[in-house]
Amino acid sequence: MRFLILKAYWKLILFDLYLARGNFAALYNKVRNYPISDKAPSRDAVERICAAVDMACIWYWKEALCLQRSAATACLLKNYGVPAQMVIGAQQMPFKAHAWVEVDGRVVNDKPYMPEIYGVLDRC
Repeated sequence: MRFLILKAYWKLILFDLYLARGNFAALYNKVRNYPISDKAPSRDAVERICAAVDMACIWYWKEALCLQRSAATACLLKNYGVPAQMVIGAQQMPFKAHAWVEVDGRVVNDKPYMPEIYGVLDRC
């Protein structure tokens, strides 16, 4: 589990660098084009990876944004053979945007009702 937390921490740093440079397009393309591993995921892969990202966020030196956290989660899941999608949504009034990760149409790293609150803009 420690190794998985370190990998999650590294992904948070990587995606934080994209955001620090204001390069949303690079972050988006990295997640969209991240290959899904051919290896079969373990039964508890989704839970373990989401827990590792949560733990990495606790130890991260600053608050991890939902976009950064979801990008890291989606890429790690794909790396372990899970066909995950990062979902970007927004609501109109008051305007808010949010990102989360879904596997087989189920929210895995946030509250399950996120798609009801935010209109889905894109999935990658």
